[in-house]
Amino acid sequence: MAGVKTLFAINPALDIAAHAARFAATGRVQLRDVLTPDSAAELQMVLARGTDWGMAVGAGAAKPESFSSARTRTPQGQQALRDASRNAEQHSARGEYGFRFAHYPILEAMREGRDPGGPHEILLEHLNAPAFLDLVRAVTGIGALCKADGQATLYGPSHYLGHHNDSHVAEGWEVAYVLNLARDDWHPDWGGYLLFLDEEGDVIEGFRPRFNALNLFRVPQPHLVSYVPPFAPVGRMAVTGWLRNR
Repeated sequence: MAGVKTLFAINPALDIAAHAARFAATGRVQLRDVLTPDSAAELQMVLARGTDWGMAVGAGAAKPESFSSARTRTPQGQQALRDASRNAEQHSARGEYGFRFAHYPILEAMREGRDPGGPHEILLEHLNAPAFLDLVRAVTGIGALCKADGQATLYGPSHYLGHHNDSHVAEGWEVAYVLNLARDDWHPDWGGYLLFLDEEGDVIEGFRPRFNALNLFRVPQPHLVSYVPPFAPVGRMAVTGWLRNR
């Protein structure tokens, strides 16, 4: 998409001290209106109209599968996606880990040269630029954060992310982030909430997928994204990933 100018301009009016205090107390925080209005609107448009969505599906301890949009347009790819989705559902039915949602893996797309110099690559550059990293360091108090990965995600009808805790400390994961670009009037009945659980499985906090809101939370920490029901009229768009210490 040509003419990208305001893709990631951070709101200068953020109350960093208040957000830092909240993160220090709970290990998680939501920064509302994190980008300037023009920047958030442009990024939402990139996700809605300029993203070649594939599918991410995972079940149990097996390596998750990423299905490109090109693959899902073939009969073999469609069958493989159905099989993977059924496997995820079977795991979830047993109370085991499973997930299914649309995504665009930015790092993988860069390695494959899908859209050189495109807006998703520009976005990843911004996520690794001093402005964003300094913001996250200030809010989390973790000065060792040095880089971010990222993917565009879309939770449409029947999509979900099962209960897990992101225990990838060996890979340098410190903080997970979700930059929500859902539409302003997202209704609670449409699901897609980021929910945090205690050891007994009770929900102790939940974040609505608000437009232009950045969720930050320390990992590992039990959480999930609630099921989006078939009647939901739209998808929950976001940019998600982890901030690392190496």
